[in-house]
Amino acid sequence: MNKFLIAEISVFFPCYNEEKNIKNTIDKTIPVLQKNAQKWEIILINDGSKDNTGKVLEEIKAKYPQQIKIITHNPNRGYGAALKSGLYNAQYQWIAFTDADGQFDFTEITELIKKQQSTNSDIVIGYYLARQVSKAAIFTSKIWELIVFILFGLHVTDIDCGFKLINKKVVDTIPKLEAERGAFISSEFLIKSKKAGFKITEIGVHHYPRVEGKATGRNIKVILKSFSDLFRLWFKINFHRA
Repeated sequence: MNKFLIAEISVFFPCYNEEKNIKNTIDKTIPVLQKNAQKWEIILINDGSKDNTGKVLEEIKAKYPQQIKIITHNPNRGYGAALKSGLYNAQYQWIAFTDADGQFDFTEITELIKKQQSTNSDIVIGYYLARQVSKAAIFTSKIWELIVFILFGLHVTDIDCGFKLINKKVVDTIPKLEAERGAFISSEFLIKSKKAGFKITEIGVHHYPRVEGKATGRNIKVILKSFSDLFRLWFKINFHRA
């Protein structure tokens, strides 16, 4: 019997100014992959960081040159662009991603894998058991999810939870993702995956306070761009003529 939980997996981490967090995150990730995956890789996306993130990533890669690769955006392109770089450069059948800041416990990837295997799902998405952000942020997220449900009929517990497991065939099948600067990328991915008929299941994951650095997803420009992307996709789906 194969001792590994999964045959092969690509894991990627979008990084923007994460010099104080990313090494600790990777140090916790690698033992989990070594124990549970026969073949694995880690993709580190440096999305135009202005601190020493790039230097730290090179130091990490030097220890595992065969399994770790770095993709650099210069200048910063946004979370959506970082996710696309990870998804489209992953080589293995299963793809997982989570945040570089260590707010998720990567050991829980085993639960996402078990969920996929028990349900034969194409995508397993996490939902926050207790989200470590302000009540205002949670409220605005729920408003966003309501709008997405009204426009696209997509209903999941937490659209933007940054912990997902995806079959590469989904990435290879759905129309190319377009969102870059805004936070629409997760919604776009799930909307297109649902429309293509892929099976999506959910599982609760723990969320921990950010230790270092500052999240940038609540920037007003990011929010406005997210709504722009949202309505552009809605218009394309409903009015585009082939």
